[in-house]
Amino acid sequence: MVKAVAVLESNQGVSGTIFFSQNGNGPTTITGNISGLKAGLHGFHVHALGDTTNGCLSTGPHFNPEGKDHGAPDDENRHVGDLGNVVAGDNGTATFSIIDKQISLVGRNSVLGRSIVVHADPDDLGRGGTELSLTTGNAGERIGCGKYIIILIRHIHIASKDYAMLAKQRYWTARVKYTSTCMVCDD
Repeated sequence: MVKAVAVLESNQGVSGTIFFSQNGNGPTTITGNISGLKAGLHGFHVHALGDTTNGCLSTGPHFNPEGKDHGAPDDENRHVGDLGNVVAGDNGTATFSIIDKQISLVGRNSVLGRSIVVHADPDDLGRGGTELSLTTGNAGERIGCGKYIIILIRHIHIASKDYAMLAKQRYWTARVKYTSTCMVCDD
């Protein structure tokens, strides 16, 4: 099992913690909570760059190693980073669990070292009939982004809340971020 965590931050009051886990070459499970959102749907994507030096603007386009059009999470023709929408309740919090077959924590479609972004508007899943729909899903402004995606070694058993806290403190970033130790780990 390979695990990772991304901590979302923004100057617009959006924050959250996103957890990734993958067993072998199976699908990746993505769970998390994002707060500070307006109620409703918000586009949710992995972007190509892990650079947040200029806030969420420097995260680049959606992660798209296959050069496909934007689409829905269940579409075969989609960016690898297309995760659809998260839904925020009246309290401004989105709690979600996604199982995705294209995103990976290892290999060509690995999200490690990239960024995760939540958008101001709903993602139209590439069905909006415009050029922008085929690249961004018309999801609007980037209102929160994860600065780090950190790999965790499978033999370290830490409660989710504890490794989220460590990620927020950037404790493991330099030590573990680019390790290849678990690229072949299995449970």
